[in-house]
Amino acid sequence: MSQRDGSKVFREAWIAGVREHFPGDPKPGYVTPWDGTPEWERQAAGAVYEQVRQFLALSDGNATRLTREQKGRFVATCWTAQMYKHFESPKPGYVADWPALPDWQKETDSDIFEAIEKSLL
Repeated sequence: MSQRDGSKVFREAWIAGVREHFPGDPKPGYVTPWDGTPEWERQAAGAVYEQVRQFLALSDGNATRLTREQKGRFVATCWTAQMYKHFESPKPGYVADWPALPDWQKETDSDIFEAIEKSLL
């Protein structure tokens, strides 16, 4: 799968997770379709997809055995690194550590890891 296709897997999983887990109505930017997603965000999504893909490959697929929380933490950490890459001074919410993330975001990050797993089967 190309990195562009991987980016779309990430974005679609993000949107689905937000729609499922976000309390109330999410911000429009949270559910913007792929065609309206800014280029930096597409690049970040592709990079995180690739990191999860490589993580799964380097573990000989055994990363699938991580807990749901561990999977979400991995995605969140990879995303934080991308925020530092794309922004000199990212908003605190963009680089918050796992314990500070809202539950809906933790669930969505876990969903993203699992969507990437599924896309690779």
